[in-house]
Amino acid sequence: MVGAVSRWWFSPVPVRRIAVLRVVVYLFLPVDMLLFTGGVWGHTQTTSVYQPVLLARLLHLPGAAQPLVYILFAVVVCAGLVAASGRLPRLAGYVAAFGYLQWAMLAMSYGKVDHDHLALIVTLFVLPSVSRAGEQAAGWAVRCVQVAVVATYFLSAYAKIRFGGWEWPNGATFQWAVTRRGTFFGHFVAGVPGLLLIGQWAILLFEAASPIALFVRGRALYACVAAMLVFHLVTWSLITIHFLPHVICVAAFLPLERLGKRARGRATGQTGAVVRDQPV
Repeated sequence: MVGAVSRWWFSPVPVRRIAVLRVVVYLFLPVDMLLFTGGVWGHTQTTSVYQPVLLARLLHLPGAAQPLVYILFAVVVCAGLVAASGRLPRLAGYVAAFGYLQWAMLAMSYGKVDHDHLALIVTLFVLPSVSRAGEQAAGWAVRCVQVAVVATYFLSAYAKIRFGGWEWPNGATFQWAVTRRGTFFGHFVAGVPGLLLIGQWAILLFEAASPIALFVRGRALYACVAAMLVFHLVTWSLITIHFLPHVICVAAFLPLERLGKRARGRATGQTGAVVRDQPV
């Protein structure tokens, strides 16, 4: 049993997948800090409403003072760019991870906590742990990201029932959301009798069944990834909730290493066959 669990956590993955994931994640950080957690910039003069999350309280971290915000942004972006280039991946990676963690705590300490950043934070902390030749270490890092992605869905389903009860899937949850922030498409769907209620149950069942993605391979895994992407695309088209920081991390389920091979093959003019790596 212990051996099976160990093989599951440390199943080898090409280190190239981590290299590609590094570029995607680190280049996304400034986009997130400017757009999706950009509320931090607006709180530099509103320290009176600062209500730090638990970790920030334990560490006695200050609120979003102006010098701190500018320094954090510069440190995270610069460290991320260095790590994305493949230079000093551990040092620069951990600097970016700890810097962004503080930025995220600032963003979540002014009245709203977004669970779409869980997987991104986990990803930032496991990426620097992978060396150039450590396929088992790469497998562990990829598995951690995958678990964080699935946990976001599964714990969301748990929270829906814990705090909303069975009225969440049986009530007017989506109707309220569409009324508050629905798009043209959202209002059209809301006009179809019973469709929003079906959608509520579909989302709850999808989130509850998300751990399946951790134990399948090949086409079944690709189907799970497609379901995740369709779920977020539909959510965005209905009520403009995008979950992009989370969606970026869904890429850990895909054989990103093939992108590196194909790009290198085109650059060198080679047409050799691509090795078919099984996705974890």
